[in-house]
This record gives sequence, C-alpha cells and structure tokens, in this order.
Amino acid sequence: MSSTTTLQKRNRGFADTFAAGELPIIPKLRTVILTCADARVDPAHIFELDLGDAVVIRNTGGRVTQAVIEEVATLAFMVSMLDGGESNPFELVLMQHTQCGAERFANPDFQQALKKQTGVDVSSVAITNNEMNLREDVERLRNAPEIPGAIIVSGLVYDVKNGTVRQVIAPAPLAP
Repeated sequence: MSSTTTLQKRNRGFADTFAAGELPIIPKLRTVILTCADARVDPAHIFELDLGDAVVIRNTGGRVTQAVIEEVATLAFMVSMLDGGESNPFELVLMQHTQCGAERFANPDFQQALKKQTGVDVSSVAITNNEMNLREDVERLRNAPEIPGAIIVSGLVYDVKNGTVRQVIAPAPLAP
C-alpha cells in the first residue's frame, strides 16, 4: 500500500466528523508560525493547535528567505484588507529546532556539492547556531520594506529530544 492510499484512508476518517467548514480566513490566534519542514517538528502537535488556529509556513531550516518575506507581506496585506484596511498586527513566530538537517548546509563541502549538482545555494540559510540564526532572521524581516513594522515577531527553539520549546526572542513589534 502506498503512502497516498494511507493518507486518503485517514482523510475519510477526518472527513466523516468534519465540522469546521465555516472557519474564518484569519486564524483564531492571529498567528503565523514559520518552522522547519522536518517531520519531527509539527506545530499542530507541539502547540496543540486546532484547525484554524494559526497559519503554518514550513521550509528547510525554518529560515526567513525571500519567499517567506513575500508570503508574510502577502498575508499582512490580506489581513489588513479583511480587517477593513486597519493595520491590526498579527504575530509571526519563528521556530527553529535542535538537530536540524540544515546544519549540514554550514559545511562548505556540502554547499559546493549541492550547488554543483542542483544549482541551489544554501549558504544563507545554513543553521549554525539557533539563537544567532533567529536574530539574523528577525533582522532580515526588519530590513524588508515589504513587511509592516506592526507585525509582532518572536523566536523559539524546539528541542526534538524532549518536546520543549525555549524562547530566544521575546514577542515584539518589528518597528518600535
């Protein structure tokens, strides 16, 4: 049996009791979580989220890339329009994790081999130190003119060994 067959079977069970067809577009917690694509790092489980609680963006390493900046800018614009043009802030939670595969991106030999094979440059999204990398990502957001300063950003590190989340950057607006 393929994974797709398993997923479709599970979906039938989900759909049988589905009662969330009227959820609003804006998440209940007014929160966007950016985290790694690693299967061990699922915000729905880590934070006991219900359907409609938060928007989750996932990429390799959970790093702020140009694609993430564009996604957050788009979401901020949409939220503003849905709020009647008001700039009511939402929260953006940046969450990296221990034992991340993107730590391999810090190895220059790995970077060169990947770039040679695929043309992809991962040097700017390598995980070298979660705390430092989270601070770099907040600065990327602050320096992105597309991102409204009213967005409240925080930085967390999830420990894959014990399931705990540690705050590295307290929630604060991007612009004072």
